[in-house]
Amino acid sequence: MEVQGTTPRNARPRHRISIGRKNSLSMKHFPQSYPLDLGNVGVLLSDSIQQEEIGLQICKILNENDIQAHLLRWDSDAPIPLDMLITVGGDGTVLYALSHFPNCPVLAINFGNVGFLTASNREDLGTALQLVLSGQYVISHRSMICCEHPNGQLHAVNEIVLKGTTRMLTVDLSINQKDIRRIRGDGVIVGTATGSTAYLMAAGSPIVMPELRCMIITGLNEYDFRSRPLVVTHDSLVCLEVSKETRETDIFLAADGGEKIPLKLGDEIIIRESDRQAKLIFTDPNYFFHNLSSRLSW
Repeated sequence: MEVQGTTPRNARPRHRISIGRKNSLSMKHFPQSYPLDLGNVGVLLSDSIQQEEIGLQICKILNENDIQAHLLRWDSDAPIPLDMLITVGGDGTVLYALSHFPNCPVLAINFGNVGFLTASNREDLGTALQLVLSGQYVISHRSMICCEHPNGQLHAVNEIVLKGTTRMLTVDLSINQKDIRRIRGDGVIVGTATGSTAYLMAAGSPIVMPELRCMIITGLNEYDFRSRPLVVTHDSLVCLEVSKETRETDIFLAADGGEKIPLKLGDEIIIRESDRQAKLIFTDPNYFFHNLSSRLSW
């Protein structure tokens, strides 16, 4: 995890940004404390008129700080390479940004429900922008996973899910070409440390520090009381094979809750650590435990 924040001499003033109860942005001067290398910054919004107004104001602030701002639309590419991406929405917006703009640092502002991946809630938007522009932030480098399947390849920040629709699946698990066990249940999740606060948490897996490079494997509603989640090293090769004993015919694969990829009996998928990284910007070095406390009401 990178920590930024030093104070150069003769730094020229920047603008301070504050946000009121009605999500209106205002500016005040504050001294810049770190020479950020931000030439081009994208702003990605979820589908909301209110958020679009905030997005336009964020772009205005960035432009006034000599930063080229680009308001992005879903399913569109950035016109030029980005130095940073600001998302306004929930974790779904963040996951989309991390998948479609790999290796680009993302500052996520939470306008959703949970927001484990976000750096700030909507009421603290101004403070978050102020801290980032003044260099007071950390960059969290997260491991991603890659899944090879009969129809192509997927990359995931949180998890790869293998599921059926109504009937029980039988899936054979092997790791590093060693047969481990047979999983019988609603499906299988293979996720990252980042994903340990997402679907994996709901499935009963442990919560893992997000910078840890590992993979977590767990069955969904397994018909076996002996079953337990399994944490393996980042360089492991995980293989899932849909057993021909499975009676379910509607079987699919999905990455981070995205598009369903159909599978059939006998199909094999290989999951390994991706060559991509997810980079998230936070303004609090203890962001992870702060988010656990606030999101889970600890």
